[in-house]
Amino acid sequence: MLISYVSKAQTNEDTFIKDLIESLAENLPDDYDLSELEDRLVFLKKHPINLNHTNPEELKGLIFLSPLQISNLFSHLKANGKLVDILELQSIPDFDVKTIERLLPFVTLKQSDLEDRITYRNLRNLGDNDLVMRFGRVLEKPKGFTDLPGSHYIGSQERLLIRYKYNFSNRISASLIFEKDAGEQFLRGTKQFLLDYQSAHIALFNNGIFKKIIIGDYNMQFGQGLTLWSGFAFGKAPDVTSVAKKDVGLKPYTSSNEYSFFRGIATTITVAKHIDFTPFLSYRKLDASLNVNSVGDEVLSNTNETGLHRTTTEIKNKNSLDQQLFGGVIQYQKNNLTVGAVAYHSIYNKEFITGNEVYRYYNFTGKTLTNVGLHYNYTYKNIYFFGEAGKSLSGGLAYVNGALVSLSSKVSAVILHRNYDSNYHNFFNQATAEASEAINEKGFYAGLNITPVKAWTIAVYADYFKFPWLKFRVDAPSDGYEVLGQITFTPTKTFKAVLRYKSELKQQNTDLEVPINYLDDVKKESYRGDVNWRFNKSFSFQNRLEVSQFKKGSAKPEFGYLIYQDINYSPLFSKISGNLRLAYFNTPTFNSRIYAYEDDVLYNFTFGMYNGKGFRTYVNLKYKLIKRVDIWAKYAMFHYNKVETVGTGLDEIIGNKKTDIKLQLRYQF
Repeated sequence: MLISYVSKAQTNEDTFIKDLIESLAENLPDDYDLSELEDRLVFLKKHPINLNHTNPEELKGLIFLSPLQISNLFSHLKANGKLVDILELQSIPDFDVKTIERLLPFVTLKQSDLEDRITYRNLRNLGDNDLVMRFGRVLEKPKGFTDLPGSHYIGSQERLLIRYKYNFSNRISASLIFEKDAGEQFLRGTKQFLLDYQSAHIALFNNGIFKKIIIGDYNMQFGQGLTLWSGFAFGKAPDVTSVAKKDVGLKPYTSSNEYSFFRGIATTITVAKHIDFTPFLSYRKLDASLNVNSVGDEVLSNTNETGLHRTTTEIKNKNSLDQQLFGGVIQYQKNNLTVGAVAYHSIYNKEFITGNEVYRYYNFTGKTLTNVGLHYNYTYKNIYFFGEAGKSLSGGLAYVNGALVSLSSKVSAVILHRNYDSNYHNFFNQATAEASEAINEKGFYAGLNITPVKAWTIAVYADYFKFPWLKFRVDAPSDGYEVLGQITFTPTKTFKAVLRYKSELKQQNTDLEVPINYLDDVKKESYRGDVNWRFNKSFSFQNRLEVSQFKKGSAKPEFGYLIYQDINYSPLFSKISGNLRLAYFNTPTFNSRIYAYEDDVLYNFTFGMYNGKGFRTYVNLKYKLIKRVDIWAKYAMFHYNKVETVGTGLDEIIGNKKTDIKLQLRYQF
């Protein structure tokens, strides 16, 4: 029965990505670029991983596999030899039916018939080329684009993206990306070459002792994200195992996010059996706000991570800070043990200063910074241990340790303890934390995933955290907690219902006018009910009701709510597919805002922020023009009730509507 069930399963990886990203939306910036996730899965669907000829690093790209599952797979291969049939996965601990369903589209046991020898003929005839061109704009005219005196946007309203990617087997990849944001100049503007943002790389893989060589833009992801991690990183989520990070080491950078990457050259070399060494060199120009100190030298006030260069001030700050890095990572990996050491040095051409605010007292100062770290993971029977310690040589210490335990075939648990000093300095730090950076924090996290019977899944976690030093708008040491509980009911392949409760308590300066600020408790709660169901082979629906509550101190709590209906149309073998959303929201203030993931064009993600009172609708369509050409179009509109303007500052729009359109073409050849 299981063989029949799994082989016919219609696994939709987009739904899984949607659920996971949506659960993290409130902890991510509005413009966070998650395209690398979809990019990776789209590639693997076309080039599935051979489970008999793979490695842990490759499997970590499948975000739904836990580190313990990956370790159990390799233990099974070592003990029993190669897999004979894909359904042999059922016999591996922690590989339940749900995991196997998700895995099937991305893996194989067949040896690829692709000739991977690097020759001109193979590169030309067997390589995959992917060209994406995207256009978008807000139909209304924001204040920044009008002919008003003072600050305004210098460029045009259009948003443009051009991305070309090339892949040849598992040997070569290359990319070239150009992007222009709304308000930026189109061609050859101030401090720019062609469009405002350019990114490129060329990478070679599996060339003798050189496992990887990358020239251009790249990411580094090692350990638990405490010492060296750039690019995307998951944190707390309903899948409690996500707090155990899955590092993939050195990899090419193909995102349009303009901040979180390295630029230069890096390589991973096999220096001995089971030992890899990854040296790297990076040089970048960053955006920063500069001030002049008492002796007339320019000093750094703060760095800008948005990548926006629309106004005179933003253009002035563009590329005003030089960042040089060099260092290396050495890792030993054998059987169920991985141990690694990281060391690198950063040099800046302007000096960092702390500012006068007391909460900035422990911030980094100076022009140079050296970071070192040690990380490990080890699987013993049904327990996966993981952790990392990091040190900034001129500052403090930080460490995180945890364990992922398979208590039975129905229950898995994770615990994590962290302690990050207030003076721990690191610019490439994405370890699990409540705050946006893993500094000035102590905490303990515990979570459970439970599958009591086939149709039911329960996830619950609790996280207690303390901030020993002051924070922005928090003028004393503070603490808090976060708890989440979620129940998922999936009786059939065509129906899924989710109930979720989340509560978070932090402390913040009181809003009252008092001689000395004291801390009030700030409590946020959300209640969500969600139903996904498929009507037939062409139509599926999603219904959601979410209620948010915000309460600060003794003030009266405020409530907001969001209700929406999604309709998805995706018939088999049809040239056209799409989805529609109709939503109504009512949130009294920004404090009770609600986030919801929105479907978008390929390689683009949207977090809808529902704030105020009104309606939201969008239509997203995909049309297969010819065999290798796809076209996407999206029309989205916010309609607010009883308001005269939408947005603030230079983004203010006269009226009660904000309408956005996108057009995208993808050509594969």
